[in-house]
Amino acid sequence: MRIVVQSTGIDVVPAIIAELRTLKPNWLYEAWPNSIGASYAIVWKPPKELFERNPQLKGAINYGAGVDAILSMDSVPSGIPIIRLEDAGMAQQMAEYALYGVIHHHRHMQVYAAQQRERVWMQHEDRTNLQRPVVGVMGLGEMGGHVAKTIAAFGYDVRGWSKSKRAIDGVKSFAGSDLLNEFLSGTNVLVCMLPLTDETRGVINAQTLAALPRGSFLVNAGRGAHMIEADVLAALNSGQLAGALLDVFATEPLPDDNPLWSHPNVIVTPHIAATTPIRDACAQIVDKIERMERGEPVSGIVDRAVGY
Repeated sequence: MRIVVQSTGIDVVPAIIAELRTLKPNWLYEAWPNSIGASYAIVWKPPKELFERNPQLKGAINYGAGVDAILSMDSVPSGIPIIRLEDAGMAQQMAEYALYGVIHHHRHMQVYAAQQRERVWMQHEDRTNLQRPVVGVMGLGEMGGHVAKTIAAFGYDVRGWSKSKRAIDGVKSFAGSDLLNEFLSGTNVLVCMLPLTDETRGVINAQTLAALPRGSFLVNAGRGAHMIEADVLAALNSGQLAGALLDVFATEPLPDDNPLWSHPNVIVTPHIAATTPIRDACAQIVDKIERMERGEPVSGIVDRAVGY
C-alpha cells in the first residue's frame, strides 16, 4: 500500500513517515510532492495538485482534529472522504491549557504578576469567601467534553453549551441558540472549544461578551475566527472582561502591531494549546486505514455540510 504524507510544516513529514514505518514497515511512504498512485493521503492544508496526481485515493486523513482549514481550501474532491483525528493525545493538553486559564483568573495571578513588576507585596485572597468562578465551556465534542470533565474534577462548577444537548457527569448542559444567553449569564470563565463552522464564526462578539457577568475571563483555544478581536479588546478596556488567555487569532503569527500583544490583562500564546503527538496520531491513522481496507466502519469521517 502506498501512502503520501503532506504538511505545510514540512519538517514534521519525515517524523510522521518514520513513525508509520515502525508500525507498518511493509507499506510504502512518500513525502509530497514526490508522490503518484497513492491509496491514502495524510495531509494538512493540502494543495489541489496532490489529489489531481493521486486520483485513486480512498481517503484523506487530516493531520489534526480541526478540519476548518481543509474544508475552506475546497481542495479535496467530493468523492474522497476526509477523516479527522479524534483526540490522539490532544484532549488532555487542551484540558491543561484551559485549567491554567481558570486558575490564573481564580487566584488573581494577573494581579500578582503586575505587583511583581512593581515590587508590591499585597495579598488579594479572600479568606472569608472561597467561592470559585463558574466555568462555561462552549463546545462539548471529543475535546471540549474532556476539558469540561477535567475542570469539574478540580471542584469547579462547570456548565457546557453545544449545538445539541450532551450528557456529561458533573457538567450542566445547555444547547441551542435559545439557551446561549442563559448559559453565558451564569459563566465567569468562558472557554471556547467549538469547531469552526459558518454558525460559530464570530461567536465571541460584543453581544456574547455583554451577556457574561462583568469581570469575567475568556479562554479561546478554538479558532481565531471564533473571536471578533475588536470586540474582545473593547470588553477588556471597559472591564467587562477582566482578562483573557488567547491561543488563536484571525492572523497568525499575530502581527507585531496587534494591541493584544501589549494589553496588560491578556496572555498571548502561539497556537500551542494542543499539538498533535506523532506517536498517538500515527497509531490512530494506521487503525483507520486498516479499518477502511477491511470495509469496517471508521469514526471521524467529516460531514462536509456540517463542517466537522
